[in-house]
Amino acid sequence: MKKPDLKSLDLATLWRGLTRPDPAGTDRVVPPTGFTAQLTVFSAAAMAFLAVFALALALATGRLAERWSTELAQTVTVRIAAPENQLDEQTATVMEVLKTTPGIAEARLLPDSEVEQLLEPWFGPDVPVEALPVPRLIEVTEDRDGFDAEALRLRLQGEAPGAVLDDHTRWRQPLVSAATRLRVLGLFSLLLIAAASGAMITLAAKAALAANGQVIRVLRLIGARDITIATAFVRRFTRRAAMGSVAGMVLGMAAIWALPSVDQAGGFLTGLGFYGWGWLWPLLIPLCAAGIGFVATRWAALKMLREVR
Repeated sequence: MKKPDLKSLDLATLWRGLTRPDPAGTDRVVPPTGFTAQLTVFSAAAMAFLAVFALALALATGRLAERWSTELAQTVTVRIAAPENQLDEQTATVMEVLKTTPGIAEARLLPDSEVEQLLEPWFGPDVPVEALPVPRLIEVTEDRDGFDAEALRLRLQGEAPGAVLDDHTRWRQPLVSAATRLRVLGLFSLLLIAAASGAMITLAAKAALAANGQVIRVLRLIGARDITIATAFVRRFTRRAAMGSVAGMVLGMAAIWALPSVDQAGGFLTGLGFYGWGWLWPLLIPLCAAGIGFVATRWAALKMLREVR
């Protein structure tokens, strides 16, 4: 009996066998239907569908982290909470202090309409701002050089005791940290999905190889090389993985596209999607699935062909 020619099972040889046509009909060694074919296609489609959402999560959280770290870092708020008879005077004093502080590009007193919009998520629409003891808010935008926040805070305490400078550091950093961790979680989910896909394809390929053990022995008796047998399995299972992942990718992109837009409803989940050139990223999923199928089936073929005698 001919010994398995396992040394010739290198990636280059298998890739040539994968891309070339099969005039001899070697692929018929692998059953075209059955539970292994269905398992491979279904698992590839399901994993590609989940991969689209994991990729969308990673991209969305990356955008959030960047926006929160850049936009909020250049904007601070001055809150004025003083007795009613001193409120106008302290507001004017604070505005004058901000105008004369180096590093501040703009200082704008928020009108009642904008304060009402800020309170609307908690108190509902038509909040009577004028009837509530709501402090006055001044939005401060710094220039590229920035300003000395501690010096400004001390100056405000001396000239307007009711004014408090808030640079959003206390709540901005946890938000940026949470968004960054979610991004890492999304990327880690992609790795888990790839590993699960490889495991499922490996199991399906091993099952197909084991079921065709008698056929493999007969092929060896008539002179078939192990590289020819392995190529048949690699070719079929790689194509199945690619076709299933294409279907899952299309369904995932359709589901992402069907999510409500940011304009229709605010919130984090409404920003979960692809924008502009970002829609091209999911197209890499079928290529990755085909590569995973190629490597997983090759490993299964190498292992099983050693066992089949």
